[in-house]
Amino acid sequence: MSIANFFRRPHYTSEATQFIESLKQAQPNLEAQQREGRGLLWDRPRDPELMQEFDAARVPQKPYVYQTEA
Repeated sequence: MSIANFFRRPHYTSEATQFIESLKQAQPNLEAQQREGRGLLWDRPRDPELMQEFDAARVPQKPYVYQTEA
């Protein structure tokens, strides 16, 4: 018996993983729909002018924001 076989655990998949795998089998186009939805909200080009305005409007933050002025 080699050392690698001695420490090997039986194959385990959690209930969450089993659920996701069964969902993907039931709906093969699920990942494509997720990518499409992500593209609607997140994968957008940034507007350089708008980013400059955001940077110019930034207020410097104190080192410890919860400290009072007392």
